[in-house]
Amino acid sequence: MKISASKLVSPRDINFMLYEWLHVDELTQAPRFSHLTTQDFDAVLDLSCDLATKTFATHNRLSDLNEPTFDGERVSMIPEVGNALREFYDAGLLAAAMPLDVDGGQLPHSVYRACFAFFQAANIATAAYPMLSAANANLLLAHGSVHDINHYVKPMIEGRFFGTMCLSEPEAGSSLGDVATRALPMADGTYRIVGNKMWISGGDHELSENIIHLVLARCEGAAKGVRGLSLFIVPKFLVNDDGTLGQRNDVVLAGINHKMGYRGTVNTVLSFGNDSSFAQGPGAIGYLVGEENRGLEYMFHMMNEARIVVGASAAAVGYSSYLTAVDYARTRVQGRNVDNKDPASSQVALVEHPDVRRMLLVSKSYVEGALALVLYLAKQQDLHDIAPTKDERERFLLLLDLLTPVVKGWSSKWSLVANDFAIQIHGGYGYTRDYTVEQMWRDNRLNPIHEGTDGIQAIDLIARKTSMNNGAALTALVKELQTAISLARAHHDDTLSRYSDQLEALVDQLVTVTAVIHSQARASDRIANASLYADALGHIVIGWMWLEQVSVCMGKTGDFYDGKRAACKYFFTYELAQCENWLSILAENPTVYRDTDPAWL
Repeated sequence: MKISASKLVSPRDINFMLYEWLHVDELTQAPRFSHLTTQDFDAVLDLSCDLATKTFATHNRLSDLNEPTFDGERVSMIPEVGNALREFYDAGLLAAAMPLDVDGGQLPHSVYRACFAFFQAANIATAAYPMLSAANANLLLAHGSVHDINHYVKPMIEGRFFGTMCLSEPEAGSSLGDVATRALPMADGTYRIVGNKMWISGGDHELSENIIHLVLARCEGAAKGVRGLSLFIVPKFLVNDDGTLGQRNDVVLAGINHKMGYRGTVNTVLSFGNDSSFAQGPGAIGYLVGEENRGLEYMFHMMNEARIVVGASAAAVGYSSYLTAVDYARTRVQGRNVDNKDPASSQVALVEHPDVRRMLLVSKSYVEGALALVLYLAKQQDLHDIAPTKDERERFLLLLDLLTPVVKGWSSKWSLVANDFAIQIHGGYGYTRDYTVEQMWRDNRLNPIHEGTDGIQAIDLIARKTSMNNGAALTALVKELQTAISLARAHHDDTLSRYSDQLEALVDQLVTVTAVIHSQARASDRIANASLYADALGHIVIGWMWLEQVSVCMGKTGDFYDGKRAACKYFFTYELAQCENWLSILAENPTVYRDTDPAWL
């Protein structure tokens, strides 16, 4: 990949992570990726950086100031959104990582995730449309029929259809077990869907010929709770057997939600089956995906992909705000060096002030650590896809399962700190709309809530992921950490040895603490400190990411590598030091939150 200046995500860092650390070039030796070369990787990376800069970034502020509107009949938005998406689709980027047999490029997930980071950093709101469509299509590729793939997935790959996920409802947000939308079976094998869905991103617009909604609903007589949910394809326009569009389905836009960020992504309230004028009778026509009562199982395919992408979004937007702050701190002159108070002396750039350097170094450690985890996780997906044995594939799946709530939760929480610091570094200008860091913060603030709040991710991590299969996932993670520690020690470098000892001690603490938490009899005790546990495990994982990166820097000189070493030193000196304290608290497993009476608040 060519190295060019970018305030989105550093192309130099992408090169380092993909080639010097993760060695994605070696993937081309596997049959699955043998049709590709590193030159192909570079070409699509360069294309993504260029297209994101020229077509996505250029309307980021404009779409924030001119969010979609609804006049009661149609959604309107600025034309730049549609123009950018057409260029994205025309470049074949939606299908770049999809299988060859559906005319995809079968690009490694690790390379594609790096490509998409440029678009997420450039304009998270516009990038949300292809993100949702890709996740929708990937679910149907995994669980849909040949008919589903031909009628819905291929048009999505071409950019003619867009996709959504319809889970939440006005009275059932994250509590999917309370979903009330009904699915009524018909004699012809279709279902009639009746209910309302809330917070549906991309739920209605005129950016595409059709919108394919994936809807969770409950069939007649199905069990209560999540076990009774089924998944349905509900198109905005029905699709005829020959692929042409038929009549408008009974899916009505009831209103638009106005969010503090992601303003260019239309966010909707949808009503299914409430149009009395629908010619085919009451209920939107839906098509069952797979089997009844397995809807949430299927939907997790899309949800987990979306959670990883949200973590990637947070890392990308945080990364862009960090680079913007670095640029501002280097060019904005204010104040004098602390060791030279002579008022006649020249003022210095903000970056010369120690506290500004502190905020930038903290931000660097968070966003580069988060991006590293995103790309590492994508590489695990690639290794899973080419693994020759079931046991190996299972090991990679365990890591993916365990680290999904980490990449979503940790990245969205801590990358936001970089956005906060970017505003702080800009001073009074930072919270004005004249500078982009204000919008970046608003955009990124949504990510700790998107696709399952950070609290939900934390509970999932401690209550399910670390205990599933008798702790097999945590065991797999610990083995990966131990391998990284051994490889770092093999350099026989005093600094790396010190980092290795520190990380190893934290891993041992984590294993002990996890066992203590799992031994609690009551579920409320086991999740009493889930958020702190997620912070601690996440910090250990990011420490691992930094240990591996700084190991790669051994023997290499220059500002880039020195910057990596400085960020790693900060993270181990400050962040992992407080992680030790967190683990000590977790070992006691205090129940102060659980024991607090709501009346006291």
